[in-house]
Amino acid sequence: MPDSTFNLWLRPLRVLGASGSTLHLSAPDSIRSWVERRYAALIAEALEAAGAALSEISFAPIEERAEDDGALNPSYTFERFVIGEGNRFAHAAALAAAEAPSEAYNPLFLHGPPGLGKTHLLVAVANYLRANAPGLGVRYTTAESFTNEFVDALRSKGVEAFKQRYRDLDVLLVDDVQFLEGKPNTEEEFFHTFNVLYEGGSQLVLSSDRTPSQLSTLAERLRDRFEWGLTVAVDPPNLATRLTVLRRLVREAGLPDGDGDALLELAGRINANVRQLHGALTRVLAHASVTARPLDSKLIAELIPHSAPPRSGAPVEEIQQHVAGAFGISRAELVGSSRAAAPLRARQVAILLTRETTALSLPQIGRLYGGRDHSTVLNALRRIEAGIEEDRGLAEKVDRLRDEIHNLSSGRA
Repeated sequence: MPDSTFNLWLRPLRVLGASGSTLHLSAPDSIRSWVERRYAALIAEALEAAGAALSEISFAPIEERAEDDGALNPSYTFERFVIGEGNRFAHAAALAAAEAPSEAYNPLFLHGPPGLGKTHLLVAVANYLRANAPGLGVRYTTAESFTNEFVDALRSKGVEAFKQRYRDLDVLLVDDVQFLEGKPNTEEEFFHTFNVLYEGGSQLVLSSDRTPSQLSTLAERLRDRFEWGLTVAVDPPNLATRLTVLRRLVREAGLPDGDGDALLELAGRINANVRQLHGALTRVLAHASVTARPLDSKLIAELIPHSAPPRSGAPVEEIQQHVAGAFGISRAELVGSSRAAAPLRARQVAILLTRETTALSLPQIGRLYGGRDHSTVLNALRRIEAGIEEDRGLAEKVDRLRDEIHNLSSGRA
């Protein structure tokens, strides 16, 4: 196949292993369903032609973030981080922490909405240190993984081994520390881990979707420690940064830029975050590949609507009512506890639109959707973003609802 096609769809795949006659592959959420439909048979044919005793292909998700040591995403480096006005200070601070651990900013606390590059920066610190200071003990993890490991250690009576694993380090990087909220036992353990590392001169780099002071249900003594060093916001990318990101993605895929205005048109239509920008580009490229159409402004205008101006202030009740009607359910079902397919998907869509069109925080949104916590809201956002990329019908429905809600806000103004 052409290099551009291979680079876009097959290069991101990873081999997990084999069992019997089945080869197990992992792929990012943004391309997994497409690759499975279009290229599974081709991969199987290539295996057969190579004389392999494998005839079936199985796909599994791959997290587009790194988990713990040994599984760092090698593409998350400082060189590949696109710097713009919204993240310039965060990039400089992370690089300073990598170049001089515990001497520059300790702890370094990055905060901002999902999809803006916080994970990229944390993993870039780890990758930099592993390349330039291999003698240091460096561990990247998420607060969720830390929690799960701690619970497993309690159950297996392996707490001492757990403590040694996390306290005998030179650098600890922890993503999504908001996940510690509401887990008093894990908070207690993390508090002591933080103290041991900090007092021992180790570097701590943390990230969250909110500032330390906004982690209202987290123990005050942890919030206080998170603010001992430097707290830096990671803001959404401006138009120039979004355009730079798109050009890099297209170049790395070995594709032509299309007409001169195509990428500018796409950058102007997606103003939320880099993750959504990447997803939109994947959607456009997939459509262009199937229909043999060029990547141009006309194609982008057909497939990608303008993002509604963020934080436009549409009442949440109206958002919920519109989404419930579109899915044929009641508003009570939408905000209730039902896990049936229609209410669950409608709830995810409503949460996405609420996040896009109001200034509410994740915990505030959760309270308006049946008293859910912020981690549930964050999970809903991730699932609906993945669903939109995989299901064009769902994407079109969300686009229509987004336009309706935007029109409501515009009419009220």
